[in-house]
Amino acid sequence: MTNESYDYVIVGGGSAGSVLADRLSADGTRTVLVLEAGRSDYPWDLFIQMPAALTFPSGNRFYDWQYESDPEPHMHARKIAHARGKVLGGSSSINGMIFQRGNPLDYERWGADPGMESWDFAHCLPYFKRMETALAAEPDDELRGHDGPLVLERGPARNPLFQAFFRASEEAGHKRTHDVNGYRQEGFGPFDRNVHKGQRLSASRAYLRPSRGRKNLTVRTRALVSKINFTGTVATGVSYRRNGRLRTVSAKEVVLCGGAINTPQLLQLSGVGDPAHLKSLGIQPVVDLPGVGENLQDHLEVYVQHSCTQPVSMQPNLSLWRYPLIGLQWLLGRRGPAATNHFEGGGFVRSNDDVAYPNLMFHFLPVAVRYDGQKADAKHGYQVHVGPMYSDARGSLKITSTDPAAHPSMLFNYLSTEQDKREWVEAIRVTRDILGQPALAPFSGGELSPGPSVQTDAEILDWVARDAETALHPSCTAKMGPASDPMAVVDPLTMKVHGTSGLRVADASAMPYVTNGNIYAPVMMLAEKAADLILGRQPLTAENAEFYRHRAVTPGDAVEVPSAEPATAAAPAPSLGRA
Repeated sequence: MTNESYDYVIVGGGSAGSVLADRLSADGTRTVLVLEAGRSDYPWDLFIQMPAALTFPSGNRFYDWQYESDPEPHMHARKIAHARGKVLGGSSSINGMIFQRGNPLDYERWGADPGMESWDFAHCLPYFKRMETALAAEPDDELRGHDGPLVLERGPARNPLFQAFFRASEEAGHKRTHDVNGYRQEGFGPFDRNVHKGQRLSASRAYLRPSRGRKNLTVRTRALVSKINFTGTVATGVSYRRNGRLRTVSAKEVVLCGGAINTPQLLQLSGVGDPAHLKSLGIQPVVDLPGVGENLQDHLEVYVQHSCTQPVSMQPNLSLWRYPLIGLQWLLGRRGPAATNHFEGGGFVRSNDDVAYPNLMFHFLPVAVRYDGQKADAKHGYQVHVGPMYSDARGSLKITSTDPAAHPSMLFNYLSTEQDKREWVEAIRVTRDILGQPALAPFSGGELSPGPSVQTDAEILDWVARDAETALHPSCTAKMGPASDPMAVVDPLTMKVHGTSGLRVADASAMPYVTNGNIYAPVMMLAEKAADLILGRQPLTAENAEFYRHRAVTPGDAVEVPSAEPATAAAPAPSLGRA
């Protein structure tokens, strides 16, 4: 089928793609086609819509693309599983539903790079506000949005373990914060979440589903795009396979929203990338952009678990015999243990005095269970998820086949630098300091993981290398930057791919640096702003709102974080060797 033509073809119906589909089709004058390789997020699919069912889709081939890294050389050659949503809404349909903007200084860091001035916090803030309805924020809070499509509930954190954890953080010398997405991120408190009235509020449900009735918007699932079609360097449409047939559609603009894995993969398949790499696979280069697939960044995390001596944790709800009653409670009233994502609180801290803003993130859970559903061997338990937020480790993504269904090679280089290793040791020591405070003493039955045998720096790093999982925040593989930057892929003023016409990128791959938190909110903000840039509209006016800074800084040193240059991998220590 080759006779279809649209104004915009959006490749990927995930988080960013849902935003673009809604915004680009809103006035009814432009025809928009969304091509999603996964399936529909059916309203009756309990594994998607029920918040506490979040452990079931990950690793399940019906919901998850089941990516994995190459053997990581500093993690005992382990392949790290990377769950990515195989469904409308993308990973927002299977993630932990935690909504975190990142720190305002993340965006000051973005804006400090040459040509990136329009992506500092003042320019990003209006788009964060446009997309959200923050129910817990005061109506006059100038940092929060009050009428956007993403309705955000604040975790109630009523379980006594949450309150004990917050008190313990204060006893350890950290501050409480009212809103990690507001004036002050640094500190501990309840989290915002993409849960509304006991149900997951994915990007698809918030943006795409309300707009599906528009005559100018077409959404096709199970449509795997195999190639961007070019005339010279002008993108003219895409080829995709659906129901066993290869189809071609033309477009005035192609917008890539496949995320940090699929966007660089499709660019490389289509001849955009490093010419030497492409030629080695028999692909004719179209545009020489060596930055495609480079600058790969992510967050790694571990679970520090404790048994609990009091019967107050959620651990008993993991018993299979309880599932029917818990499910019935949710089905009949969207209430009970299944109506929450359980990631209701946590915090952000600085692990050392060299950083200008928090480099560690904590998620607290009143249950001891891994992301894949494997529970700790304890009648009651609790845990903290922790990990460094802006490691200077850099990886890369490269296709190894011209088959679009073949997974690309991904190497993240976790634990490859001295800074990364230092901050991991600090992360565990800060965590133990908090969990060892008097406020938690009446509950703690001892550390289950990593356990008391792990004490020295080398033992901590070895445990991290053997036990850590990805926090599922791959990003930065087609980064924004001016054409003068040889590793930049996307023009920050237009979202166009350098050296091409009619081709844009609007997803996590365009981020220059990963933010210090879960990346769903930044991706949605980026997509909101990209919609205005694609439509040629004047971007929203910058808002110079005040936000917390640990110390007085100038624009020049507000970004005291690792260089954008790929770090030189440090040799592993001789004794060292996953919402």
